[in-house]
Amino acid sequence: MRGVFEVLMDKPDGVPAAQVLKAVEQTVPPSEFERATYPRNPSVRRYEKTIRFATITSVKAGWLVRSGGSWSLTEDGRQAYRSFTDPEAFEREANLRYRAWEKERRPEPAEMEESSEVAESTGTLEEAQDSAWAEIRGYLTTMPPYDFQRLVAALLKAMDYYVDWIAPPGPDGGIDLIAHTDPLGTTGPRIKVQVKRRDTEKVSAESLRAFMAVLGDQDVGIYISAAGFSAQAEREARSQEKRRLKLIDLERFVELWVQHMQGLPDPDRRRLPLKPVYFLAVSE
Repeated sequence: MRGVFEVLMDKPDGVPAAQVLKAVEQTVPPSEFERATYPRNPSVRRYEKTIRFATITSVKAGWLVRSGGSWSLTEDGRQAYRSFTDPEAFEREANLRYRAWEKERRPEPAEMEESSEVAESTGTLEEAQDSAWAEIRGYLTTMPPYDFQRLVAALLKAMDYYVDWIAPPGPDGGIDLIAHTDPLGTTGPRIKVQVKRRDTEKVSAESLRAFMAVLGDQDVGIYISAAGFSAQAEREARSQEKRRLKLIDLERFVELWVQHMQGLPDPDRRRLPLKPVYFLAVSE
């Protein structure tokens, strides 16, 4: 686990899980047992599954965040890495925090059971989630920009908004869509949307201010960015008292799509065709 934390210490924006596992192997090589595969799944090594399972305590301790296929450390996690330099002390503290979480979650705390079967099933689920998210991200961030705009418009329609303008190719003046809460746009606020499909650079505070400059006093601004937003941009948004502003990253966009896509006609739903995958969950 300290190998995982070492990889993530200077990566505040997180690292894709597959890259973390590959990097950890360079500094913490697997044992012969860990290098072996599972009897029921000879194509899968124990090493990656074991690491994924081992992260559970750090997640429940509030040290590690696994989201959207990436892993990142919280400030508490960075402090724990610096404070508990002995690996066994590091593990003990994580386990103490895990059990505190368990005690709050259930009246009778249960002991963790580290079996190879649990590790295998946990790792398989997380690996499937990471793989699915990577595919969804790749699909969205390589989509033609104007197709992505139409995808955003479809989501707004599914959420019962009325989209009456989508920017055509060419300069858009900082606005990609305009929507209303009623068909004629006579009640409620006007909604202005800016969309950034590229995932190579987070939206800066300067870019966010440029967007806010085109918002009127009665407008609501929605900024959707596949790459997310810089810390300064997020602080800028939170500090607004007059401007009504909502920032949406790619993960939140996909969550909204999953939540509302059933209300769309088939042509719109096929713009981002997602299907659930079911796993057997047997309670003891």
